[in-house]
Amino acid sequence: MQFVKNRLDYLFRSTRGLTLVAIAVVSLITAIFGTLSGPMVEWGIKDISVRLLGMKLVEAEREGRIIMLYHTIAMTIVAIEVYFMTEILPMKRHEQVIINGTMTVGYLTAVVFGLLFAYWGHAFVFHGLFLLGQSLVFFAGILLCAALGPWKKEYRLEKDSPYAHTKSGINLERMAFFVMAISMLLSATFGAVTGSYWGNGHETFLGEDLIRNPYKTDLQKAIIGHLHIMLTLIAIAITLIVGRWLKFKGILHRIAMPLMIWGTITITIGALSVVWVEWAHTIIYVGSVGVMLAALMFVIYSWDMLIKEGTADIEKPSGWQKFKALLSDPIKFGPGWQMVFMNFTVSGVGIFMAVKLTEIFRVWPHREERIILTGHWHILASLIATIILFYFADLSGLKGKARKWFGWTVIIMSNLAFGSVTVFSMKRLFVTEAEQQSIVNWLMLFTDIGLAMVLVALAVFMIWRLYDLLQAKGYWMQEYNAERKSSAQAEIEEQKRKLKELEETLKEVEK
Repeated sequence: MQFVKNRLDYLFRSTRGLTLVAIAVVSLITAIFGTLSGPMVEWGIKDISVRLLGMKLVEAEREGRIIMLYHTIAMTIVAIEVYFMTEILPMKRHEQVIINGTMTVGYLTAVVFGLLFAYWGHAFVFHGLFLLGQSLVFFAGILLCAALGPWKKEYRLEKDSPYAHTKSGINLERMAFFVMAISMLLSATFGAVTGSYWGNGHETFLGEDLIRNPYKTDLQKAIIGHLHIMLTLIAIAITLIVGRWLKFKGILHRIAMPLMIWGTITITIGALSVVWVEWAHTIIYVGSVGVMLAALMFVIYSWDMLIKEGTADIEKPSGWQKFKALLSDPIKFGPGWQMVFMNFTVSGVGIFMAVKLTEIFRVWPHREERIILTGHWHILASLIATIILFYFADLSGLKGKARKWFGWTVIIMSNLAFGSVTVFSMKRLFVTEAEQQSIVNWLMLFTDIGLAMVLVALAVFMIWRLYDLLQAKGYWMQEYNAERKSSAQAEIEEQKRKLKELEETLKEVEK
């Protein structure tokens, strides 16, 4: 009994354990529902999954199922990022506990009942519970914003701090987290208001299906704006998190944080004004420049840090030695590289498409443009997922050859898959439809191999964590004991702070 209690305590009462549970949830969703599309359909695996699990799939409801599936995955990813934030950002212990608890109950309720409603018949009590779960996730976001308040006295920085701050000591990194969280709540509200009109002037659709529709309703535009901003904010959140992980600071940090804050606000304004302003996408592009420049500052800092750490014992390192040092730790090299790679597969393609939209892409068949947009969002989401994996692998104490194998497998194979998808989506630039088949075959093969290897690496990692969880003195116990010690110290410091405030108040009363 104690065996089970200790592990449940770790999984649901520690930040690392909650993160592990959420990653396991995403892995299970990916493994199960990934069998319903792609080559799995051609190989007959979809039919096996549907029969084995008793799913009820009506073709006319496909768009609704996909929307529900994406929302459950997105909320789980947001939960993971919230767990990271409550661990790395200073806040009161009771704030951390209530935020994590509310988020956990919320996303698990939404995931379980949302998927039951979408794939196993439409018991509307399940849809009601799905909405309840979303509401709890939203409330956890409100609690997070309250805890992140950057103007609080205890979170202000000294004048000589290497981290970005204002003259009054306001921590601009914390401000960037706060602005991102507020923007996410605004976007969620935007999507929720639109969702409340479902069946009453608004019908289910996928964004890529409306790209050539000359007339879009305000509700459709609102959903498009919601899609634009939510994934962008998830990307901004993980950029800030890994910056904190790698101790991003100095002059580049002082440049990056104002850019990140300004970019986040501008993108949010642009995305939410899509309904009313014809040139809203221009606002989004302008804001994206700020966010991308901030990410560039992080990449420069992190790679320079890796080079300096790897050549610290060499008086005058050569170019080759610096290059080896940069690549010595794929887990820490990975986040920066994936951000750079993102420019070739997501940002660059998106900008080129926007510039040449009427000149090139609108001349193509609708299916080709639709493929580009679908690939655009999927690649961005998947690259974010790989960065999350790098961070969590480091938190999990992955070391030695296992660390290198895991890191390089995820980097190389994800790049192979996403690079192939990018070339596939843009294939009409260099090959005609009549001559494309051999190229398409090779690109699909590379994509399948890349994705399969990433999933295998993830599976091996999760099996290792499960094996470790079954050990009496595994790494999970070290994590749990360390967090309990840290929590106890934080509570002691909080009591000291309260006592000091009380003493100061008494002195003022006596005067």
